Amino acid sequence: MLTLLLYCCAISNTQGQDAYLFIGTYTKSKPAKGIYVYRFNCATGALTKVSTAHNIINPSYITLAPNGKYLYACTETKMPGAGSVSAFTFDSGTGQLAFINKQPSGGENPVYVTVNNTGKWLVNANYTGGSLAAFPINPDGSLNPACQVIPFDDSSSNKERQDKSHIHTIIFSPQQDYLLAADLGADKIRIFTFNPLDQQPLQPAAVPFARTKPGSGPRHLAFHPNGKFVYCIEELSGTVAVYAYHDGQLRPVQRIASYARQQEEYASADIHISPDGLFLYTSNRDGENSIAIFAINETTGLPTLAGHQYTGGRQPRNFVIDPTGRYLLVANLASNKVVVFKRDTSTGLLTDTGIKIKVPHPSCLQIRKYGQ
Repeated sequence: MLTLLLYCCAISNTQGQDAYLFIGTYTKSKPAKGIYVYRFNCATGALTKVSTAHNIINPSYITLAPNGKYLYACTETKMPGAGSVSAFTFDSGTGQLAFINKQPSGGENPVYVTVNNTGKWLVNANYTGGSLAAFPINPDGSLNPACQVIPFDDSSSNKERQDKSHIHTIIFSPQQDYLLAADLGADKIRIFTFNPLDQQPLQPAAVPFARTKPGSGPRHLAFHPNGKFVYCIEELSGTVAVYAYHDGQLRPVQRIASYARQQEEYASADIHISPDGLFLYTSNRDGENSIAIFAINETTGLPTLAGHQYTGGRQPRNFVIDPTGRYLLVANLASNKVVVFKRDTSTGLLTDTGIKIKVPHPSCLQIRKYGQ
């Protein structure tokens, strides 16, 4: 009896250390295994495959509902004239995803999707289409058709990459009253008020955008946990731009290089902040394939470079920090590999754990710990 009790306690403790890692991929524009689910051990960094969602085309970006019961994906991305947003249920007991429904994305090539904190609204960004679309979410997690599609028609100085608007990221403010959208093609961070009670919840803010440096190409955004700063990784300049934030307005305060060395062309991709708000991380693709590590000043919010870490593969399009803050996982798109790094919580520096998994064309990672 004692042996059985100890065994049960050991199993319970192991489960309590686990989170789920969700991996969105490119499927070569054909229906295939597209979203992979792994169990992640937050104590050791180990990954164990649990399930795969089938018959999906290019689920390049994924996100979870606040309650963790639903997963949403940008689907049919990078397909001419196509684009959709798909909804899935997730059973945290079995680790299985099940398709619910999908809706047209409101524009070509959807690349980012987010859900508000009530779980009743989804907003997606259409890169090639240069638009935003808002979708009401039903109580069962299914998506209604878009009730609002907002197109943009701007351009900027890089005629090859900025011939028109390309919305790449959308994030809600901490108070959920504003939505920020990084427009890589127009060199603008667009700002909208968000009212979840309106049939068309997004409206241009009093100051509808903040301009970025010409040719910079703002790509991804991250709020500091204190809500006072917004950090933007600029794809075309390889630079982190820092903004003071207050009541839907952005004020530029710093620019700092993400790459270790000067490049002829830059391709920075993703940006995240550690749970304690003390460190900032960005990913750099062409030329370096690195994670840049910055220490954040607790008073001023300004980052200082602490180092760079090779990602163990090519084209680190996306990465994620686990819920405990002890690990950072990188999706190396061109190497078909997800690599796990141990994070020093006092210095922010990364160490390759040697743990890696093979996944075809991983483009997005999301991680969540579920109660046991």
